[in-house]
Amino acid sequence: MSRLGPVFQRLRDEGRRAVIPYLVAGDPNEGLTVPLMHSLVEAGADVIEVGVPFSDPMSEGPTIQKGHERALAGGTSLNSTLALIAEFRQTDLETPLILMGYANPLERKGYAAVADACAEAGIDGLITVDLPPEEVAVMNTELQRHSIDNIFLISPTTTEDRIITITEQASGFIYYVALKGVTGAGHLDTEAVEAHLAIIRQYTDLPVAVGFGIKDAQTAARVAVCADAVVVGSALVDEIAADFSEHQDDARAIAIGGSLISSIRKGVNLATSN
Repeated sequence: MSRLGPVFQRLRDEGRRAVIPYLVAGDPNEGLTVPLMHSLVEAGADVIEVGVPFSDPMSEGPTIQKGHERALAGGTSLNSTLALIAEFRQTDLETPLILMGYANPLERKGYAAVADACAEAGIDGLITVDLPPEEVAVMNTELQRHSIDNIFLISPTTTEDRIITITEQASGFIYYVALKGVTGAGHLDTEAVEAHLAIIRQYTDLPVAVGFGIKDAQTAARVAVCADAVVVGSALVDEIAADFSEHQDDARAIAIGGSLISSIRKGVNLATSN
C-alpha cells in the first residue's frame, strides 16, 4: 500500500479534507523545488503533486504552461524531477507524493523503468494526463509491483460509462477536474461539482480530489464541503512565479507559496469543522 491510503483514512477519521498543492519541478529553478515542498508540508499540505516539465502540456492553462517552459529552460527533465523527489524523501518519509506528467517521457523511458525509478525516489502515485484507461494495463502491472497508485482524471464531460471504466482501473484517489477546459480557466460552479461527485461515488469508494479552479481559501472552502481533497495548482504556480520574477529571491518565493497553502488549509478546516 502507498502512503495515500493511510493519509486519506486518517483524514476521514478526523473529519478533515486533504489539501494537495501542485508545483512544476524546477520552476522557477531546481534549487527552489525541494525547500518549497517542505514549506508546503509545514503550511498544511497533506499530499504534494509534482509536475514533470513537458514541451506540450495540453491540459494546462497559460500559467502552468509557462511553469513548464521555465523548468525546461533550466534543464529539468523526468530524471532530474525524480532526483529532486528523492532529495525531498531524505528528510520526509511520510508525505505522499504524486508524479503528474504526460505519456511521452514515460513511454520513452519504459513503463517498467519508470515504475522502478518512481519506487526508488519515493513516489506514491502517478497521474498520466494523456494515457487513457483503455491503454493502461501495462502501466498498471508495473506500478502494482511497487504498490504505486495509478490516479485518473474525470471531467465534467466524462460519460457515466466511461466513469465506470476509469474507476475500475484507478487507485489512490480520483482527480475530478472541476472546470471544462484547461487549468486555471473559468468559473467554479460548486453545485455542479457536488452533483458530479455524487455520480462518481456511485462507482467507487476511492477519495475524490477536486482541482482546476481553486484559487484561494474561499474557493477551496466551498469545494471542501463535498470533496475529499482540494488541489491547488495555477494559483500557487502564479504567485511564486510573480514574486520570483520581481525579486529573484528563493526564500521570498517559498514563503509566498507557504502563505497561500496555509490560508487554504485554514479555509478548508473552517468550512469542514463540526
